[in-house]
Amino acid sequence: MKKFKTTDEIKIPDKLIDQVIGQDKAVQIIKKAAKQHRNVLLIGEPGTGKTMLAQAMAELLPATDLEDVLVYKNPNDENRPLVRVVKTYPEPPEPGKPLGDGQGRQILQKERMKARIDTRSNSNSKVTSIVLILVIILFALSLSGFFSGYEIIVLAALILGVLVFGSVALFVSGLTKRVGMLPGAFDSNEPKLIVDNTGMTHAPFVDATGAKAGALFGDVKHDPLQSGGLGTPAHLRVESGAIHRANKGVLFIDEIASLDPRSQQELLTAMQEKKYPITGQSELSSGAMVRTEPVPSDFLLIAAGNIMDIQKMHPALRSRIRGYGYEVFMESTMPDTNENEEKIIRFIAQEIKKDGKIPPFDYDACMEIVEEARRRSGRKKRLTLILRDLGGLVRAAGDIAVEKGKKVVTKEDVIAAKQLARPIEAQFVDQELEYRKDYKVFRTSGFSIGKVNGLAVIGSSYLSAGIIVPIVAEVTPSSSRAEGKLIATGKLGKIAQEAVKNISAVIKKHLHVDFASYDIHVQFLQTYEGVEGDSASISVAVSVISALEGIPVDQSVAMTGSLSVRGDVLPVGGITSKVEAAIDAGLRAVIIPKSNVNDIYIDKEKLKKIKIIPVSNIGEVLEYALKKSPRRDMIIKELKHYISTDSKERKPIEESIEEKR
Repeated sequence: MKKFKTTDEIKIPDKLIDQVIGQDKAVQIIKKAAKQHRNVLLIGEPGTGKTMLAQAMAELLPATDLEDVLVYKNPNDENRPLVRVVKTYPEPPEPGKPLGDGQGRQILQKERMKARIDTRSNSNSKVTSIVLILVIILFALSLSGFFSGYEIIVLAALILGVLVFGSVALFVSGLTKRVGMLPGAFDSNEPKLIVDNTGMTHAPFVDATGAKAGALFGDVKHDPLQSGGLGTPAHLRVESGAIHRANKGVLFIDEIASLDPRSQQELLTAMQEKKYPITGQSELSSGAMVRTEPVPSDFLLIAAGNIMDIQKMHPALRSRIRGYGYEVFMESTMPDTNENEEKIIRFIAQEIKKDGKIPPFDYDACMEIVEEARRRSGRKKRLTLILRDLGGLVRAAGDIAVEKGKKVVTKEDVIAAKQLARPIEAQFVDQELEYRKDYKVFRTSGFSIGKVNGLAVIGSSYLSAGIIVPIVAEVTPSSSRAEGKLIATGKLGKIAQEAVKNISAVIKKHLHVDFASYDIHVQFLQTYEGVEGDSASISVAVSVISALEGIPVDQSVAMTGSLSVRGDVLPVGGITSKVEAAIDAGLRAVIIPKSNVNDIYIDKEKLKKIKIIPVSNIGEVLEYALKKSPRRDMIIKELKHYISTDSKERKPIEESIEEKR
């Protein structure tokens, strides 16, 4: 990679689509969908760039077809407002020339001017006529000789009062039309502009994530003054929805499954018909009586969510996307190559420009961010694409540099930011670790029968924190004559419960233990946060075997790994966080799956504080976890013999049972 002084030297692409990092497949589909006008469903973890892709698609769409929408009063039925659609710019704008008002805004201004002139002339003439007649009558009475003395003074006061009243009436009449006071006091025929694309240089992008029905499909405001001629005309209470503002553009909805089934069905209707009338969304509102003519809603839908959201999507809505578009599963990591390292550095430069408040990064600071991208990927030779959280680290490092008065962010600032911007899970683990150490919930030295220091992670895969999970096992006589039970407690999830059950197969096969005579209790100590997954399988197996055979377990060793029913140790996630937890707890060694060895991304100096023991089967686990004894050696020998002959043909299970009898 070419070395540079600061990120100021990094060139940032002008187009948003070219700024997307690591999602090459998604970028190609977005370009194709923009060209062919297709819908897209983006599924993946948060922070992988789904929103950015939707915004980029709006930039790719032409702005020449934009439309403005006006709503007019219906003289025949006030509750059925009329809709007029006009091109925002009928003629293509000249390049480099400032865009003026769109056609919709021009029409509205003309209608308002006309309405004001008509209203002002009509109201002014009426008021002027009335005042003039009253003044003439009063003046004639004063000259008639019927009044004299103080009566003449009273009459003059009346004439003056009428003139003042007329002046105030003329002023209020003009003010109500100028600033919109007292809506409904005058019969307003001017339209309302509900979709205005004036000044738009690209297709509209509307983010409707979390929008309720009214914000998504439009609404008609409630009017408490519906009688007495004081109510606001129905067409002036109409409000457009996100589907209407996204016409000829992109409608983006993240967490698509959060929409209720009815809203998903209505969204499907709008997509199919490409137009959707606006009505009041509340049945208790006066707006429910109003329903406009269909309003254009010809948008491209970019729906997003995680893998679980697919199950909650309306089948017809997903079918519509698949039939008239594409589905994309977002990448969460990318290969660790020089080219992709440069992309991460470009991402840093983009975040600095977007933030606008932090100084540039030097080369070493960028490389420290790249190293963090490796660690957060959780996989060997990969870089994370959960870039939103990585951007948080960039901003935290920039804030530290600003606080110190630096003009360039250095490696030291990034290292300090890692501590400052630690996730809640890591902060929780620190407090929990202190508590468990103080009250000796787990030990870091000596031996103990049936007790194992397991490892788990709290939080998501990219913001996880490791924690020590002590696991204890005890064997008791069976409470039932029919069969023994394997009972696990400690707020276990479904997968964790199934993993515990699978362990019994390994023990029955290799140790020839008849479970019918025993109940085996397994407890995950103080797991108030819950346990899910199968990464504690080897820990449970060791604790149960230790309790059954009476062989102590080395308490200076922690372990993690999934266990198959045939005794193979399988890889697990969050290995870096788990090893860090073992180091922070002061343990001597940690047993991990052999296939996870290259997934550890920890500073070399810190890694020297612990011994990493890679294993591939349960026999190797017992060799390092159990205290040396003849019985231990015999168990390990039998397990290794069974595993080594795994590929050879064996006798049927019925014959093996008969021979043992």
